Amino acid sequence: MEKPVLWYIADPMCSWCWGFAPVIEKIQQEYSASLTMKIMPGGLRPGMNTPLLPEKRAQILHHWQSVHTTTGQPFTFENALPEGFIYDTEPACRSVVSVSLIEPEKVFPFFAEIQRAFYVERENVTQFAILKKLAADLNIPESRFTPVFQSDETKQRTLAGFQRAAQQWGINGFPALVAESETDCYLITVGFRPIEALRRLLDTWLQQHGFN
Repeated sequence: MEKPVLWYIADPMCSWCWGFAPVIEKIQQEYSASLTMKIMPGGLRPGMNTPLLPEKRAQILHHWQSVHTTTGQPFTFENALPEGFIYDTEPACRSVVSVSLIEPEKVFPFFAEIQRAFYVERENVTQFAILKKLAADLNIPESRFTPVFQSDETKQRTLAGFQRAAQQWGINGFPALVAESETDCYLITVGFRPIEALRRLLDTWLQQHGFN
């Protein structure tokens, strides 16, 4: 029997997904024998084309503080989201799809690198120059990354992932986990949960489907 897939639906520029990073890492470590892990970028704010207004910036930074307090994940708050910043998450999501097509085994580390660059290093990960540098840091050369990132096929795949998450699975928040077997798809969770709660949900689903 083929291993079921656990889809991680997330956006590298979603703060609760950054808070969830240690949890998804633990799930990978503990369930790699039972589940095939895949990322589907969900599209937090794809296609945004206007700078953040001051009140929106304040609201987002308040969310970041909540994530930091709840999860302990590091953030650099000073000078974060500078004036004029356009919070378009499509390029970062498309870069994740690109790496999944080039070297699938590097997609989770690459996702984590974007998160760290954005939340800790204050890098502008909406910019192609930053994304290709992060890919190069994982030994994915620009000569491979650039044509895939810029291709219409990758743009369409990225958009299709956004649509699948929202329309087919009804996901309206991140992070989310969907378990998919040959017979069904099951929404394990939407939103941050600690590893202890997710272990119970995953173990129950696996047992019900005869995978445990």
